[in-house]
Amino acid sequence: MTETLLRAEGLTRRFGTVVAVNNISLRIHKGETLALVGESGSGKTTLGRMMGLLLAPSSGKLELKGTNVLNLNRRALKPLRKNVQMIFQDPVSSLNPRHTVEHILTEPMRNYGLYTGTERSVRVADLLDAVGLSGEALGRYPHEFSGGQRQRITIARALALDPEFIVADEPVSALDVSVQSQILNLLAELKEKYRLAFLFISHDLAVVHHIADRVAVMYLGNIVEIASRRSLFSTPCHPYSRALLKSVPEIRAGKRRLGQVLRGDPPSPSDPPPGCHFHPRCAHASELCRTTAPKLIPKKDHPEHLIACHHPDSEP
Repeated sequence: MTETLLRAEGLTRRFGTVVAVNNISLRIHKGETLALVGESGSGKTTLGRMMGLLLAPSSGKLELKGTNVLNLNRRALKPLRKNVQMIFQDPVSSLNPRHTVEHILTEPMRNYGLYTGTERSVRVADLLDAVGLSGEALGRYPHEFSGGQRQRITIARALALDPEFIVADEPVSALDVSVQSQILNLLAELKEKYRLAFLFISHDLAVVHHIADRVAVMYLGNIVEIASRRSLFSTPCHPYSRALLKSVPEIRAGKRRLGQVLRGDPPSPSDPPPGCHFHPRCAHASELCRTTAPKLIPKKDHPEHLIACHHPDSEP
């Protein structure tokens, strides 16, 4: 069995009366990419920041390599924190415009007292090589690079402390399509080279299909389906998952299909509907759906495919 690197149990985050993330439990294994998908406002980024140790949950448990990090003070947490890094959506805002690339890449090492001056120079050269940049970048500033190059710098910074787990929050959505494929291929290469685990947050299902091992579908703060990439894309069971897949336009030789728009608007997180939160937009909703929230349980004869739906066998 693949070793579990990160385990969340009952993670919940409230902002006042709004429940942004509701009682989520999931595991991420070593060397695995778990994609997190859903509409804007579903809670993906909030969950990602909690799992990236940037945001404390209101309740729940989060274990990193078997240690509950939520019970640790700042000093005890620091040695573990270097195993978890972030890649943000916008490389412009996540890089300090007043620092050179060399300063940006060596700052994490200085914070942890890693390497001597000479060793840091060697390490920085290795990082730049790993992300496809030359040593000429060291003395330059972020504004002197293209969007794709800036994202390569943020990836190099994320690798600086030899992490085991990286939260990538929409890392290619701000880039041109041609550059997106380059960055996705780079992330896939780095994953294999360093045996990295990723939580890959995205709204783009084509990107998810390219990079994910497993996919978790999130709706209004809840996980409604978790499955392998192949299982989710071939046999989605939750009506929301099916709607997301149908919304993707398809263009092939001799064939073009426009994506189908999911009917209705997402409910307000401050006033979610009772029962299954998706029932106002679901064609298969019953009285049970309107009154009772479904639990996330395994699909029949497929224990790794989990669905939170009272009628998972309904026709699309």
